[in-house]
Amino acid sequence: MMIVSQDNITAIIPQRHPFVMIDQLVSCDEICSNTTFIIKAENVLVADGELSAAGITENIAQTAAAGFGYITLQNKKPIAAGYIAAVKNLEIFALPKVGETIETNVAVTNQVFNVTIISGSVKCKGKLLASCEMKIYIKD
Repeated sequence: MMIVSQDNITAIIPQRHPFVMIDQLVSCDEICSNTTFIIKAENVLVADGELSAAGITENIAQTAAAGFGYITLQNKKPIAAGYIAAVKNLEIFALPKVGETIETNVAVTNQVFNVTIISGSVKCKGKLLASCEMKIYIKD
């Protein structure tokens, strides 16, 4: 099941080409969001045929943004900008190669005022590539 396709993904995230690091919002609810992303050679965060650690981190942040954006639109409210406030316990076990599809899962673990804390993980072919905790500041 796909909720938002590559053709419409920029309707729910603030990023624009060439800095879009997700292709599809596959599933989403108030707590979890899941996206897919095909690694392309021309991606600005690809080096030596692999998506960089910065690309993986941005992919996790954009997965969170897509979930927030989708839920906000479903509630008929304007989408607010979000900013990465902190990244904690980032572990990268492997980098995905050009042509591979990554699946990213983000779960909201806490919310304090305008700061949302998420847990994110990135997999490729069922293998865990990366995980982290992220604090995201949501601007009113």
